[in-house]
Amino acid sequence: MKLLKSCLIGLGLLGAAALQSAGAADVTLRFHQMLPPQATIPALAIKPWAEKVEKESGGRIKVQLFPSMQLGGKPPELFDQAKDGVIDLTWTVLGYTPGRFPKSEVFELPFSSGLAEPASRAFQEFVEKHAMDEYKDVKLIGVHVHGPGLFHSLTPITKLEDLKGMKVRGGSRVINIMLEQLGATPVGMPVPAVGEALSKGVITATTIPWEVVPALKVEQIAKNHTTFSGKKGLYTQTFAVAMNKAAYDKLPPDLKKVIDANSGMAAASMFGAAMDEGDKRSLAIVQKTPGTNIINLDAAETQRWQRAAAGVRAVWYREVSAKGIDGPKLAQEAENLIAKYSK
Repeated sequence: MKLLKSCLIGLGLLGAAALQSAGAADVTLRFHQMLPPQATIPALAIKPWAEKVEKESGGRIKVQLFPSMQLGGKPPELFDQAKDGVIDLTWTVLGYTPGRFPKSEVFELPFSSGLAEPASRAFQEFVEKHAMDEYKDVKLIGVHVHGPGLFHSLTPITKLEDLKGMKVRGGSRVINIMLEQLGATPVGMPVPAVGEALSKGVITATTIPWEVVPALKVEQIAKNHTTFSGKKGLYTQTFAVAMNKAAYDKLPPDLKKVIDANSGMAAASMFGAAMDEGDKRSLAIVQKTPGTNIINLDAAETQRWQRAAAGVRAVWYREVSAKGIDGPKLAQEAENLIAKYSK
């Protein structure tokens, strides 16, 4: 009886240990970002990415999601939070730290790209070939862009002259240069601040893609939405998913393989596709909003905007040249890659 009792106790302890092992992850990674969980990238990219990593690790990696800056700080600090180990993972806008990613900025030049998924793959290949030095302080999971950029305004923008003197939110240094070239007064701010800025009249219009409009409730404030003819949008913005280097380095080899399998082109494609899907879903919501006025500029008017924005390249070429960067060469490479993946 004593022997049987000992065996049963031993089996019980083993069972408890097995259950504990099955329920506990070896590694917990904190993923911090700026938008609410229902926004496009948190819902359609970050959450699926985290679930995929957890599943492929056999539950040994747990990814904790912290939206809306829940762990503190401001959106422009996210990249450094990942770099410094304050957090383990982040998704962030590269343009929030002006001048830090000069080569990557080439993908923000006006009228460069259209759909986000092919352009994101192009951006990923570009970075891997030409700009990995800009991400040397982190483990780069992937980069991507959003879909065609457009205007959302309190008053209609039906022609180039309507933009003159208008206070318009720009999301990056390059976009602000573009707004100046087009005659607007650029106002830089992170995207979470856009709704309040519009409602208070701090800005008259904002540059954001369709996908983020409902998450910020912009369609309830700015009823006018100006789009452009052709396959390429007015602008796009660049993003990165980054991991703290030390957090990655201390993973065992098999778990590093899980992260690696969900990095690079796989991540770029996933996040870019989420942006395209978000554009479709959000446009449908905006179209059903009472009072919505969607303005589609025709080919002739779009060409006027293209000519007015052409000077942005000259300004950017001059600025990056001072850093020893061949702007025209990188712009041609970006154009070639976008064409390659857009076929």
